[in-house]
Amino acid sequence: MSAAGSGGAGLHDAPKHADLIYDIGAHRGEDAEFYLRKGFRVVAIEADPDLALACRRRLREFLDAGRLTIIEGAIVEPHALAAGQRTVRFYKNDANPVWGTVRAEWAERNERLGALSQPIDVPVLDLHDVLRTHGVPHYMKIDIEGVDLVCVRALGRFRERPDFVSLESDKTSFTGVAREVGALAALGYDAFQAVEQSAVPMQVPPSPAREGTHVAHRFSEGESGLFGEELPDAWRSRRAVLWQYRAIRLGYYLLGDDGVMTGWRFRGHGRLRTWTARLLRHFTEGAVPGWHDLHARRVSPGRS
Repeated sequence: MSAAGSGGAGLHDAPKHADLIYDIGAHRGEDAEFYLRKGFRVVAIEADPDLALACRRRLREFLDAGRLTIIEGAIVEPHALAAGQRTVRFYKNDANPVWGTVRAEWAERNERLGALSQPIDVPVLDLHDVLRTHGVPHYMKIDIEGVDLVCVRALGRFRERPDFVSLESDKTSFTGVAREVGALAALGYDAFQAVEQSAVPMQVPPSPAREGTHVAHRFSEGESGLFGEELPDAWRSRRAVLWQYRAIRLGYYLLGDDGVMTGWRFRGHGRLRTWTARLLRHFTEGAVPGWHDLHARRVSPGRS
């Protein structure tokens, strides 16, 4: 346990399991099913009760076999836990279920985009307790609409950390992305990839497998895709991935949901937007404006 960021007084000890993955923001279990079929055990966390039920139905065979644990509840900021809060207002989005969030400002953004939310109360979940109960995973996938960084920071309370972490990166603010990368770097993660998610359906699991066992799988839109050693691109340094994110952020600023160029309606505006997207793609290495997951790798002693 001599890797960067692993020492320190007051850190909790929890066993680390090479065959365990956390799927935080499990949706209907699409990602969890891929991990399970690759031979991993999965702890799936989902706040939306209807999605959690769909996940149970979809993955009943793995629940019955004891390889899948589904935990219902919403992860919240530490101050809510310190105040003894037992439930939290969750903005359930039936129009686009992956947009469910505990962030009121995110729900307002979704409404502007035509996806209304239904506020419901759901149990509060302490990720620290989950980690102490189930152990530290090999890989932690985080996609919970605005609270991803809370999960990353929870790892800082443990001596052991996952080998790989991914989260949905902030595309509205470069400062936000830099904060995410910095938080991961502080935990000892020193290699990164920005994976553009619209390209996930074109990914093909490698054979032989580099994570778990090989499974022939065709990814659908909305799935998180390959992870860990099976990611198709090269790992980058902290500095290099932040340069890439500068271009990603510029693409969203110009061509995103509320982009500067999105509302243009003069003659030739479409051609100019297309040209801008093509130019930026040379730097983002993905669709523009696109949406990205940030993957991080933590190099352990003896690992190249």
